[in-house]
Amino acid sequence: MQAYAAAVSLFFMTVIAATFCWAVRNSATLSTSVQPARGMEWYRRVLFWGLVAVGVLVTLATLRSWPHDVTSSQGAVVVTAIGNQWSWDLSPREVPADRPIIFKVTSSDVNHGFGVYDAAGTILFQTQSMPGYINQVRHVHKAGPIPCALHGILRARAS
Repeated sequence: MQAYAAAVSLFFMTVIAATFCWAVRNSATLSTSVQPARGMEWYRRVLFWGLVAVGVLVTLATLRSWPHDVTSSQGAVVVTAIGNQWSWDLSPREVPADRPIIFKVTSSDVNHGFGVYDAAGTILFQTQSMPGYINQVRHVHKAGPIPCALHGILRARAS
């Protein structure tokens, strides 16, 4: 499902970029009574392509492997998290420390937010639990409690 969403998103981004490029290319054919200052067209062209280059570089630099990628989890422990109206069912409730954990998150009723926090209360990751769909997130945790979604506690024990 995520590959399909990525492909659809990429398709629409390409259509929007092509439309934008078409508009920029065809805007030069319009005649106006006001002419830009001498040398401004060159400056605008350099600025535009410079911004495109920076955008491509930033995109490539920030789209490295997703840190919670489920496909790279050999030997992982699977934790099922099911959101209910006033509680979470976590199974198992204890996992070995320093091993990948794959959280399979779903809901029995409505959408719920599911988050995992560190001891200082900083969120490590967040996903949605939705009825009829299983979100999967990979995480490696050190020994100690893993506060999950403010409702349940999962313990990571040292191996």
